[in-house]
Amino acid sequence: MTRILITGAGGGVGQALLRELGGTDHQIIATDIRALQDLPDNCSYQPLDVRNATVDQVIGETRPQVIVHLASIVSPPKGSTREFEYAVDVTGTQNIIDASIAHGVERLVVTSSGAAYGYHADNPVPLCETDAVRGNLEFAYAHHKRLVEEMLQKTRRQAPFLQQVVLRVGTVLGAGMENQITALFHRKRLLAISGHESPFVFIWTQDLARILVRAATAGPAGIFNVAGDGAMGITQIADVLHKPVMRLPAFLLKAALALAHPLGLSRYGPQQVRFLQYRPVLDNTKLKQEFGYTPEKTSAETFDLWRRSAGL
Repeated sequence: MTRILITGAGGGVGQALLRELGGTDHQIIATDIRALQDLPDNCSYQPLDVRNATVDQVIGETRPQVIVHLASIVSPPKGSTREFEYAVDVTGTQNIIDASIAHGVERLVVTSSGAAYGYHADNPVPLCETDAVRGNLEFAYAHHKRLVEEMLQKTRRQAPFLQQVVLRVGTVLGAGMENQITALFHRKRLLAISGHESPFVFIWTQDLARILVRAATAGPAGIFNVAGDGAMGITQIADVLHKPVMRLPAFLLKAALALAHPLGLSRYGPQQVRFLQYRPVLDNTKLKQEFGYTPEKTSAETFDLWRRSAGL
């Protein structure tokens, strides 16, 4: 039996993880800022806001052997600020790290992101775990994940007794899953940058949940890219959805966003065009060969499952 504390357990990935852990011999403490209902018999709920000092109190009282840290702002809610997102993503992770060290947690599992590599023209294709984590200052999520990874690297030097499993996750899709990226696929016409296929790598929610279970229990420590086999470019996605593609030169889209963003007509500014230009493609070889898990669904199969569940 392992005592496992999960942060952000109310999210889509957290709920899938709880279903995987239900009925096992492990003792689960599900934490979230929101109240959670219908938990498995081996799971208890503990309110937790990772932004404040209650983190130390909760971890000190529950004494988990393993923490699975999922709490993060992937799709900012309406009215969200960069300060709020930083408080959850970066300060929250530091609070978890500090409390883990203070209270003898044996293993820390953190969901990072492929976005931590950043959206850069010179990114290798595909990206391996040894490639540089550079984020992008203009993308809060990517920048925060880079800062988190730097904190984790520092912790590995200062507290080597705390085992780490860092998962650089691609776009998570499953039945009912919606986020900023799926919003692109709901459009009548898909947007593309001329000369760029904008490849996406997807991971099935259930695959990620099983990877997290292994990471929290019998899997090796380390850093692993998490994605299904293959990638899907805009042309392939459009063909599957039977939708046209609107291809714009990068300079034209930047000019349009420079006008639309200050007027509140778009949440994105011209500096964020590179989100479509230079998407990180993740090599999952290490996940399969060293971590010991081969995703059940490819990127294309994961996308098709989501497409059917979304009625597209």
